[in-house]
Amino acid sequence: MGKGKKKRRTDFEAETADNTVENEAEPINGGESRSKEKKNKTHKDKCQSTEIPTVTVAVPGSIIRNAQSLELATRLAGQIARAATIFRIDEIVVFDSKSTSGDDPTVAIPDASDENETGAPFLIRILRYLETPQYLRKSLFPKHNSLKFVGMLPPLDAPHHLRKHEWGPYREGVTLKERAPSSGGTLVDVGLNKDNVVIDQVLEPGIRVTVAMGTNRNLDADFSHKVVSSSKPREEVGTYWGYKVRYASNISSVFKECPFKGGYDHLIGTSEHGLTVKSSELTIPPFRHLLIAFGGLAGLEESIEEDHSLKGKNVREIFGSYLNTCPNQGSRTIRTELSSYLFNISKNQSTGRYRDLNIPVMDHHNVAKFYA
Repeated sequence: MGKGKKKRRTDFEAETADNTVENEAEPINGGESRSKEKKNKTHKDKCQSTEIPTVTVAVPGSIIRNAQSLELATRLAGQIARAATIFRIDEIVVFDSKSTSGDDPTVAIPDASDENETGAPFLIRILRYLETPQYLRKSLFPKHNSLKFVGMLPPLDAPHHLRKHEWGPYREGVTLKERAPSSGGTLVDVGLNKDNVVIDQVLEPGIRVTVAMGTNRNLDADFSHKVVSSSKPREEVGTYWGYKVRYASNISSVFKECPFKGGYDHLIGTSEHGLTVKSSELTIPPFRHLLIAFGGLAGLEESIEEDHSLKGKNVREIFGSYLNTCPNQGSRTIRTELSSYLFNISKNQSTGRYRDLNIPVMDHHNVAKFYA
């Protein structure tokens, strides 16, 4: 974006644009065409080898309605946020069980006027609030009844939640109304005491951005910093940079509206009716974009039955792996926020293309070790 242009760009749009390779005109000469194809194939393989693998978790918004009070609902959402951060989840999809697909802007962007929201809007608001660095919350989240008890939750302390005295190569910030005095850029509050930085773009106030700070602590008004994609810290220095939150009207929309290029290449469903296997025998294929779906009180089966797009399909036809991660459970149901802790996501150090998934299947022999 050039100076003097006002443009709002989402992080996922930036990621998509970065991964897009422009098509070149096909030459008439056959030899040149084969050479071009070989060159494009080499370039494609290079792009794939550097592509960052992602893990997405899908949870039903209906789990909030099972909480007996606003405080308990807040704690439930906090547990999901903490599990997502611990296991470096890239995206959380909160889905409803509507019969037809379709975006509902009042849910995708929670309505600040609804002080008694529940379900998906409530869960989305809490998840986004907790993922946001503390110094940005006052600017990005107006006072709301749903946030009444968030102060009781322990901080996620994610890598991008930097303290005011810490200097890092990247920081999250929010654009301000004030303009830089010596340039046409925009001032950004990045949480460094009262020191704001200047970016070389003109953006509307109140927009969250990721700013490349550099290695030198240079806060001079004449020095302009760059706004980068939120995926940049992970791509460049391998630092986990929080999760995105997305709304889906039903389970099929979770798959169809995937923001990643090529969609999810492996789907995992969890259920007490799923396949029971030993951890040592469980094999998950390598992936670029993995989705792990958790069901509500009635499980994923009910979500699929209520979705007209998936009418008549068996749950095992939809998911590449349908697993029971806690066989021989002592309770009739396992709460979704607890189930999220039964997955141990780890980056496979032997390859840059894929992540591997290690799922500890819980039984009475290793459950004590899990909670130790």
